[in-house]
Amino acid sequence: MKVLRPISILVCLGCPVAGAQAQTQLAPPPGAPAPKAATPAAKPAKAKLIKPAAKKPPATPAPANPPSSAAAPAPDDPNADVVFGAYQRGQYKTAFDLATARAANGDPKAMAMLGELYSGGLGIKRDFAKAADWYKRAADLGDREAMFALAMLRMSGRGGPASREEAAKLLASSAKLGNPKAAYNLALLYLDGQTLPQDLRRAAELMRMAADAGNAEAQYALATFYKEGTGVPKDLDKAVRLLQAAALADNVDAEVEYAIALYNGTGTPKNETAAVALLRKAARQNSPIAQNRLARVLVTGAGAPMDKVEGLKWHIVAKTAGKGDLMLDEALAQASPEERTKAQDAARKWLGTK
Repeated sequence: MKVLRPISILVCLGCPVAGAQAQTQLAPPPGAPAPKAATPAAKPAKAKLIKPAAKKPPATPAPANPPSSAAAPAPDDPNADVVFGAYQRGQYKTAFDLATARAANGDPKAMAMLGELYSGGLGIKRDFAKAADWYKRAADLGDREAMFALAMLRMSGRGGPASREEAAKLLASSAKLGNPKAAYNLALLYLDGQTLPQDLRRAAELMRMAADAGNAEAQYALATFYKEGTGVPKDLDKAVRLLQAAALADNVDAEVEYAIALYNGTGTPKNETAAVALLRKAARQNSPIAQNRLARVLVTGAGAPMDKVEGLKWHIVAKTAGKGDLMLDEALAQASPEERTKAQDAARKWLGTK
């Protein structure tokens, strides 16, 4: 029985968070050569986060959400109902006018909203300097969301000079007030060991705080910690439970890892049907790892009804994304001309090429 391979976390400055690509594999079908371990490859930065080498901490943190959504006041804040309601409805000019009036009376949520509107260029010309100024005013009055948003600006050098040290202090203050996004990013700094002294145990504590609050990226990262014994004792059962939670929250990389755990019955009861369904879902979300594993299942019929054309389609798509597979190359070469043509046509259709 194959076991899960280590996951790694990689970071991208100025990006929000996305899970690291799972470097795991399904048990090979009977008689087939075991696939080689995939080499971790950085995901394109989509204002998202993640994935350094497993034994090497990430280099820089990134926001868990884009700055344009980081500092919106909570909808249940009695002082921000009307302002936030206008913001939610896309009435940004109204939200700006209302927030301006309330900010003049010292309302930190209104100040944070002004930072949000200036940062996102919503209803007003984008101005990171003004956004930083309003975030700072709100942060000085104890607003945890403003602290987080200002930390992200300081980290990226938007709206003022870059200062990782100031960003770390802001993240620490925001995390202390219970902000899971701040806890997640602060954990990355403790993993990195550059801005702050490396402290794997503290990083794990912060990841746990963010994971307990439902942050899917933190759940996925903490699963990795438990699987590898990073800052916590190794515990495969806890790792798989966290992968399940992150997968239910639509974290694509967690979907792949959890699917593989289900397929192999590692840390959870074996369920090939559920595993294949998750692989299909992740494959359709353009995970090359999921596409490759799904291709193996469909081409061999190990865990799902055999469908060579569909399987070879996913192989071609995954290979286009850099996830090659010698066994599947051989299967494609041995396919009938009709099967090969159908698979290639289906792959071109998926990729949007002629």
